[in-house]
Amino acid sequence: MDMSNWLVIVRDAFRTRLWPIPTIAVVLALLLGLVVPEVDSSIDDDLSGRVSNWLFGGDADAARALLGVIASSMITVTALTFSLTVVTLQLASSQFSPRLLRTFARDRFVQVTLALFLATFTYALTVLRAVRGDGGGGDLVPQIAVSLAFVLTIASVVGLVLFLAHLTEQIRVETMLRNVHRDAVGTMRTVLADRDSASRDRKSVPAPPSNASVLLVPDDGFLTWVDQDGLVAVAEDEDVVVRLNVHPGSFMVEGTPLGSAWSSGAGPLSAETSEQIGDRVARCIRVGFERTSTQDVGYGLRQLTDVANKALSPAINDPTTAIHALGRISAFLCALSDRALGDEVLRDEDGRARVVLHRPDFASYVDLGLSQPRRYGAADPQVLTRIYQVLLDLSHRVSTEQRSVVLSELGRTRQTVDAQRFDPTERAGLDALGVRIEENLRAPTRQGATG
Repeated sequence: MDMSNWLVIVRDAFRTRLWPIPTIAVVLALLLGLVVPEVDSSIDDDLSGRVSNWLFGGDADAARALLGVIASSMITVTALTFSLTVVTLQLASSQFSPRLLRTFARDRFVQVTLALFLATFTYALTVLRAVRGDGGGGDLVPQIAVSLAFVLTIASVVGLVLFLAHLTEQIRVETMLRNVHRDAVGTMRTVLADRDSASRDRKSVPAPPSNASVLLVPDDGFLTWVDQDGLVAVAEDEDVVVRLNVHPGSFMVEGTPLGSAWSSGAGPLSAETSEQIGDRVARCIRVGFERTSTQDVGYGLRQLTDVANKALSPAINDPTTAIHALGRISAFLCALSDRALGDEVLRDEDGRARVVLHRPDFASYVDLGLSQPRRYGAADPQVLTRIYQVLLDLSHRVSTEQRSVVLSELGRTRQTVDAQRFDPTERAGLDALGVRIEENLRAPTRQGATG
């Protein structure tokens, strides 16, 4: 795995954990608390009277009292902030989806706020040790250092107010759905090419021969990362074609088939060569205990669907939230219809197929986004109306090849409607939406939606 891939993985791990930024802030505050008093003692006598008037002017006892109050109050505020954050995480997990915790943990505002509070506490405590004297003439009071502690405290007070306002906004379901949708679209744009730019290459996917060697999964867990350049290098070095049968987001069991490899020639690979290729391929993938959004296009869609499912459960019974989630699902699926889906072929510099990466097709994503909400919301005509609206949105955007997916999903939704006891008005409204979807799909192909 090259350096750029490692940087992406480290950056994702850094962004999705609460502790890195606060830890860095504590270390910097500790260093600042050691350096500033030393600088202070060397330039105190050279400060002009106008500058001194803006700095702390008390004696050693007053400095100790101020720094002690700052330290004790900031650790209390930090504990309160952590408590509020934990309550928010618990609410998001129980009310919406456990998979939203990763989205909250990567909230940069929360990380910076905690960093500011802990840094202020650490700095005040460090400067406190530099204050010397008992109130007599030989006191050593680092005026600049104490004044900086005061400024950091004022900044922390402002940060606390902003944090409470930010937290109030973050626990709103609309904000959660917006953030998940934004992250999902960002991953999609990073991982998937435009449909037109890659359509030709994806129509010539090599199939493994009968004598292909089987590659095994190295460890239990979710596939979170695939080093594409590394796989191409392995295939070139060994003069083989490598195919992965799993994609980022798949849960893998150790010892089960990961994929296959076969020689570019006609003969089978030796056992030793197969084992060597398997070891090298295993080093080109990353297995984790949870799904991440780095390369997993379906992870954000899974989160949106979870919110809809949770809202439709008898314990929550909040169909309005489910309808909002379906709106975001619709926007994501429409954007996804413009991307190259299905298996992807990676080629070497000579244009020869070297690696085949399995990726879900459009039907898989549509099924992921709609099948469970349709089942759990089958008795609510408003939820079904929103599902019809998703299909109506897709009928305006999909290519010719994707129209069958929308028609199939329309048929499944109609079967769900037929199984319910809706009144004539509700049924007529749903039927009218179905007719509009069919009319759109029968219309000539629109520019920008070609196959």
